[in-house]
Amino acid sequence: MQTFIERISEYREKLLSMREMVIANILFTGQIPSPTFREEARAQHFLQRLAEFGVDECFTDDIGNPVGILHGRRQTRKPPVFLVAHLDTVWDSHFDYNYVVKEDKIIGPGLIDNSAGVGVLLTLPEIFKRLELTFNSDIVLAAPVQSIGQGNLAGIRHLVAGWKGSIRSAICLEGGELGRLNYFSQSMVRAEVRCDIPDNEGYLSQYKKNAILILNDVMDQILAIRLPQKPQTHINIGKIEGGVKHGEVPSLAELGFEIISDDDGVVQEVASQIQAIVHNIKHEYDVQLEMTVLSQAHASKLAYNHPLVKNALSLMEALKIKPAIESSESELSVFLSKGIPAVTLGLTHGDNYHQHDAEIRIAPLFDGILQLLGILTAIDNGVCDE
Repeated sequence: MQTFIERISEYREKLLSMREMVIANILFTGQIPSPTFREEARAQHFLQRLAEFGVDECFTDDIGNPVGILHGRRQTRKPPVFLVAHLDTVWDSHFDYNYVVKEDKIIGPGLIDNSAGVGVLLTLPEIFKRLELTFNSDIVLAAPVQSIGQGNLAGIRHLVAGWKGSIRSAICLEGGELGRLNYFSQSMVRAEVRCDIPDNEGYLSQYKKNAILILNDVMDQILAIRLPQKPQTHINIGKIEGGVKHGEVPSLAELGFEIISDDDGVVQEVASQIQAIVHNIKHEYDVQLEMTVLSQAHASKLAYNHPLVKNALSLMEALKIKPAIESSESELSVFLSKGIPAVTLGLTHGDNYHQHDAEIRIAPLFDGILQLLGILTAIDNGVCDE
């Protein structure tokens, strides 16, 4: 790690000479629609670019994950290190994906989550060449599909479960925020409650049952659930949608929420309580009211004093990056649950995270890439083998 830190200025200069290539790869990737379950076009582009960069192996597995493998040194070959950036975005394929590049930033939907991460990931083979970085481990470059929402991390679960042989470590990449350092995952259930009231012929609109008000009753009862302070447990109600226009009683509405805790059992118990609330209100109002679990994650973590975490923090200090440590229930949770040392990193600063005018700043992106390269070098030198 110290050797890498001593060469940061040299590496930064070489990275800055690749500015146009990095931006181009983010643009070409991000402007290809890639909603969850429909990532094929972006996956094909990802593999094509890796092949152009001379990656040793390029393939798509049977769930659709595009994967490239850079072979390590033959004489000292170690188990692979996975570098991962999820391929899907929250935006539908019919949305306008035209990006705008300004002097100091890029603007467009899906940039932070996660077109910037994928664009950097597929540029890494050329970055390794320019910086003359070689590794003992094989480096697996993977852009998992079906990660967000109802995808429930299906792509990365499939890839890791089906991998033949051990995995040395993993780094998960997200567009933002620079300083993000995730090394633990809380237990999580993400779910939706849908209220659907059929339109009955001859039933006056003003006397119809109101789907939004029924979901309001559901929310009131959810918020009345007594949650333990230890382990810390939270219910986050993050989304409610319904209605067509101001003067019409809504017949359809949806409520989205998460249950988060340090304990798997507590999360399942709270989920059961919410399911019972939904069941009771369904029969009380005589409506179609259903709860659907979209995704789940198990509690897993590295210790704060784990060598991977310590090296990541040391490198951030050298780069003058302020760490932001919090839980992540994304691809990281899959690796940690399998006992594979892993972290998630943010690559740059940005704004309007899930808005159509999301933006990332260009200059900090190169510090984000430097931290990735430094942590990868530390892993390859054996910090996770201790």
